[in-house]
Amino acid sequence: MIDIKKIRNDFPILKRKINGNQLVYFDNAATSQTPQVVIDEISNYYSNYNSNIHRGVHKLSQEATDAYEKARRTIQSNFNAKYSHEIIFTSGSTHSINIVASGYGEILKKGDEIILSAMEHHSNIVPWQMLCEKTGAILKVAPMDNNGVLIIEEFEKICNKKTQLVVVSHVSNALGTINPIELILSISHSYDAVVLIDGAQAAPHIKVDLQELDIDFYVVSGHKLMGPTGVGVLYGKEILLNMLPPYQGGGEMIEEVTFEKTTYAKLPHKFEAGTPNISGVIALGTAINYLNKIGYNLIAKYEKTLLEYATSELLKIEGLKIYGKSTQKTAVVSFNIKSIHPYDVGAILDKLGIAVRTGHHCAQPIMDYFQIPGTIRASFSFYNTKDEIDIMVKAIKRAKMMLI
Repeated sequence: MIDIKKIRNDFPILKRKINGNQLVYFDNAATSQTPQVVIDEISNYYSNYNSNIHRGVHKLSQEATDAYEKARRTIQSNFNAKYSHEIIFTSGSTHSINIVASGYGEILKKGDEIILSAMEHHSNIVPWQMLCEKTGAILKVAPMDNNGVLIIEEFEKICNKKTQLVVVSHVSNALGTINPIELILSISHSYDAVVLIDGAQAAPHIKVDLQELDIDFYVVSGHKLMGPTGVGVLYGKEILLNMLPPYQGGGEMIEEVTFEKTTYAKLPHKFEAGTPNISGVIALGTAINYLNKIGYNLIAKYEKTLLEYATSELLKIEGLKIYGKSTQKTAVVSFNIKSIHPYDVGAILDKLGIAVRTGHHCAQPIMDYFQIPGTIRASFSFYNTKDEIDIMVKAIKRAKMMLI
């Protein structure tokens, strides 16, 4: 069982007050909060061994390099990648996706096909549109139904021998839907298509086994995993990463440089040009260890109780409609109230110390599908409580009275 009191004490920001009210933080799908142990790790790096990595023979550089590569092995183990050099550090999921999209710009040809799902985040739409414009490849969209569930039969219909890439979110950031990636991978691989899974929303909630699922590419963002901003991970199978050209040129990603020719470094350094976010990577390793210490099974079980409770209580509010009704969801509830604009509700909740997200959540095609300007999104983490949900529900009722 989760010791919620102890866990909440791990997060100093949860003690903060907003406009005289105790902070209720329900914007975890955008950015999770950071435990003290991760904050301390960042401070420890800058206080005790701040130095560049992989290059110096002095003690500080060696310590920084060891800590950086230890974090790589921690993340390899957490996601069960076959090799540590299949873990590439980036600035986040968007950066990771762009590395792959850029690389395929040298591989795809006119008439090749890329399939997206209808519930992708903009960062998993725009790079592929740009790739299609560059190469003449064709972008196809697998539709979803009114419950925000991918219509797998329609996906199967558009998957064919021309399909080179399938890119799909593991979990929808706007709806919370958990997509059936095992089935998507199986169908895609039957046509020899390569699959990239956007795991930014899944990794904080679901334990992912990359080898068991036979995933080709998987991307995550540290700031949704109790880690710092500005750091993320691109996992790719060794054979695929070796096939892709470098994304950026510069220091660290080279083996030998002359004015006549440059040869590139082996993985993972081939994709890690320049000085990386060293403290961020080390702290991300600490965040992963923190999550594993609590236990993903306990986290999932507890967050499910929050989701079920919030859904039940919100639906008691007359005129409230929830978007995203899959039976397989993470702890996200997106909703609107009658004709009230979501921003107006969010602004009132903020005055009462409650942080939710309003708008299209960088998933505008989803909002267009439902013919709405956006939603109010409450997204929960394992440090949230039912009492906080009660506070939010009471505040929504108050906002409704003020705005109707």
